[in-house]
Amino acid sequence: MPKKKLQIIPAWVFRTEQGELFEPVIFRLLNGVHESGKLTVAANGAGISYRHAWNLLNRAAGFFGLPLVEMRKGQGTRLSALGEKLLWSEQRVKARLGPQLDSLASELNIQLQQLLAGEHPVLRLHASHGYAVALLPEFSDRVELDLQYTNPAHALDILARGESDLASFHFPASPRRAERIMALYQDRLDLDNLRVIRFVTREQGLMVRADGGRRFEGLADLADPSVRFINRDRHSGTRTLFNLMLEEQGVDPADIHDTDQEEFTHTAVAAYVAAGMADAGFGVEAAARQFGLNFVNLATEHYLLVCHRDRLENHNMRQLLALMRSPDFLAEIDRLPGYAPDRCGEICTFEELLASDRADRD
Repeated sequence: MPKKKLQIIPAWVFRTEQGELFEPVIFRLLNGVHESGKLTVAANGAGISYRHAWNLLNRAAGFFGLPLVEMRKGQGTRLSALGEKLLWSEQRVKARLGPQLDSLASELNIQLQQLLAGEHPVLRLHASHGYAVALLPEFSDRVELDLQYTNPAHALDILARGESDLASFHFPASPRRAERIMALYQDRLDLDNLRVIRFVTREQGLMVRADGGRRFEGLADLADPSVRFINRDRHSGTRTLFNLMLEEQGVDPADIHDTDQEEFTHTAVAAYVAAGMADAGFGVEAAARQFGLNFVNLATEHYLLVCHRDRLENHNMRQLLALMRSPDFLAEIDRLPGYAPDRCGEICTFEELLASDRADRD
């Protein structure tokens, strides 16, 4: 029986006082104009005719009272200030709501499959939002996975209560930094009973606009009072890493403008910077590349899965490990900027992983 998979995507609805609806396809059109500078290319990418695209833009100008694009003879088409604002607002909404909607879709898909195929074991994974872990549900034909996004501390708490089979955990490839991160979570890390499933490494650093006119080389540059910064939420593993690196470099978080302004995912941080609302953010390279931002690489970290050792022999856990080691899954990871397979699917302890990193440094 073919599997049915639901996906939940946020959509904007514009409505006039007379009740007239405005088509959300306008965002695909605006994105096409932003990327290509040509209305013909944008219309084709949006799956509509050039005439329909023109009609949409004309209706939009009447709807908002301002044009969404500017056309100059011999210079193509570009977004107006309003068009830019609408496009980046839509991108930020998708980035901010995406993890919550993905988690809800995961719950609904599991319930649907159980109704269609009968009750069967499902692996429950609570994880920090990331580009590599988001690939796992795409291979639902090999392992049934209920993926819920949350912060590292909450994921470990749920795992400890037996309400999850797996949790994600990430810390730097630098053993000295890793030991400090682990010390922060020591009350939640049952090192005797937990086992590490190696997954990926990813690059973390500063995301900055390519046309921002500023040169960033490290975290100390954020202390410039003219720099606008967008932070990750205070419970995220990335925020923990960021604060640790500030401390190492003697940078006071209070000296960074807007350091209390937060977003909940790497993607949302990148969208915030790309929209021109901040000059820099801290996060993974994949998010920076997704939004055409420059990236200043500052740290490599392991993104791991952890579980209780007695779960490793379960059939669905073995299915997951087989998936993680498969060539086609590893190829998907290789396509993610700043990500690399990290002896994917190999089992070890935290002590063994730290020892391996120390040996690599020697």
